[in-house]
Amino acid sequence: MSKVLPVIVGFGGYNSAGRSSFHQGFKRTIIESLNEEDKRNTILSLACLMGLVSWKDDTYISASGEFLDEEEVVKAYEGIVLAGTLIREIEHFDSRAIPGNKKINFSSEKKLVFKMLKRDLPEYPPKDWKIKILPNSEVEVTSSGKTEFFVSSHYELSSKAAGQLPQGFCPESYYTSRFHPRGLQMAILGVNDALNSVGIPWDLLSKNLSPNEVGVYSSSVFGQVNEEAFGGLFKSRLRGDRTTSKQVPLALNSMPADFINAYVLGNIGHTEATTGACASFLYTVNSAIRDIQAGRCRLAVVGNSEAPITPEMSEGLSSMSALVTEDGLKRIDGLDKVNWRSSSRPFGENCGFTLAEASQYIILMDDKLALELGAIIYGAFPGVFVNADGIKKSISAPGPGNYLCFARAVSSAISLLGEKSIQHNSFVHAHGSSTPANRTTESEVLDKVAEAFDISDWPVAAVKSYVGHSMAAASGDQVVSALGTFSYQVIPGIKTIDRIAKDVSQERLSFLLHDKDVSSNPMDVAFINSKGFGGNNASGYVISPKKSEELLMLKYSDKDFSNYLTRREVALERASVYRKSADRGDLDIIYKFGEEQIEDSKIKISKSGISIPGYEKDISFDE
Repeated sequence: MSKVLPVIVGFGGYNSAGRSSFHQGFKRTIIESLNEEDKRNTILSLACLMGLVSWKDDTYISASGEFLDEEEVVKAYEGIVLAGTLIREIEHFDSRAIPGNKKINFSSEKKLVFKMLKRDLPEYPPKDWKIKILPNSEVEVTSSGKTEFFVSSHYELSSKAAGQLPQGFCPESYYTSRFHPRGLQMAILGVNDALNSVGIPWDLLSKNLSPNEVGVYSSSVFGQVNEEAFGGLFKSRLRGDRTTSKQVPLALNSMPADFINAYVLGNIGHTEATTGACASFLYTVNSAIRDIQAGRCRLAVVGNSEAPITPEMSEGLSSMSALVTEDGLKRIDGLDKVNWRSSSRPFGENCGFTLAEASQYIILMDDKLALELGAIIYGAFPGVFVNADGIKKSISAPGPGNYLCFARAVSSAISLLGEKSIQHNSFVHAHGSSTPANRTTESEVLDKVAEAFDISDWPVAAVKSYVGHSMAAASGDQVVSALGTFSYQVIPGIKTIDRIAKDVSQERLSFLLHDKDVSSNPMDVAFINSKGFGGNNASGYVISPKKSEELLMLKYSDKDFSNYLTRREVALERASVYRKSADRGDLDIIYKFGEEQIEDSKIKISKSGISIPGYEKDISFDE
């Protein structure tokens, strides 16, 4: 293998299952299949993340100040931890009473007369208002009989579930997050989790590289839609509020990359914010792989952060018939009461997807740099393939592009690893959005590709059944789940359904309704499939750590690889220290606001390159 192999040397983030690094969130999704020790540790770490207990003086302390041992924590909080994670009824706001306005039109032959405070008069009153000044700072308004008013009211969302971060986990409390929209808070925490999992401090990583050899690839699909950004901007005047100077700049969909560059890494190298609707995470990975394999980048920070759980986003997606609804679930189940925990039902009888929030990041290196630095290799990401749908009947309808990108991904994996690994030791992380259109079209794609490459009983997982659809970060949720399978050799089942829908193609596919232990036949490869609005299709494949090392042992000498394993011990130890502290609620967040900046006057430019203060290696124009 002479081609550069992009390897995953760190991963992290947060979704409704918990923290991504060291598989905390993955273990939550397969908690029924864990041994007692792993199950206990998962409950303990989530209890700390959710603020139910804290760790101090080598013991757990409850919110009331009671000292608890491990067994007492599990006994007291296991039910709360399980109920407060994964998909559940919306907690961010009251989905049954969303504040709004009702437009009322008065039409009368008589004039309308009312009193109000002078200070409350509009700056530009309606033309038909006749205003009389009264004592006590009041005015009397006489209006024509035809008048339009907005009266404060409320309405109910049709979709009342979401994949929210664990209950009680507040990203804004971990750093000075004033004015930051939730999606940017999550980006700061998510990328820190990924960086800490590397086991090599960022300052040490960056010293080994020229600034131009580092890239940050990150975005969000919707931008920031919370009150601090577009959400507040678009409503402010209608509510009688003022816009702020921060709402527009903080709302841009490139801000996750910008925040990481400016406040976490101090990166002056490459930056890129690519989006492809619901396939955005794979789009950003594709950009990073492209640059690593071309030699333009040696270390890439890659990922997405999305926080779209707002009444407006829910209402907008519901109007497209995209979101799961209360009435739809009642109709499917034949019940009067809805179980929102099982609202996301990939490849079963379903009626729409469940909106979610998530922040997912991976750290990629070229294989040579990983060996030189002794980095932990969590897996490899050899390729991502992207195809559009062509002419469409509607912007949201599926098309032929997914056949192209998914088949190309499988063909590429076979070329690299051989048919046996793909036919017997691979599985699929499907897009599995939980819509009727997806279950038929995606299953058909997977089934036809399986037939073409002579694959039978191909295991198919769908992580959205646990964590919902986090839009830009969705395929990141799939990737970190796949890394969990490589570590624990368990493929999560689609446990929100009890049977596959009749219109799902499954001649060569095995849709797992329960967790599957594959330790007797370990998985080498996970195929990640993603489909997005507008005809954005992306498919990639991730290779297990074991298989990645086998490939590198073929590429490098025994001595080189042996030296790598020796150097790796340092990173493993540092990463283990972070895992222990993070499991106890200490997330070790880097946030560099207002720290010493680069002075432009000290930048030196020559014919051969540029010297930047604070960076050991210059930027060469030959790079």
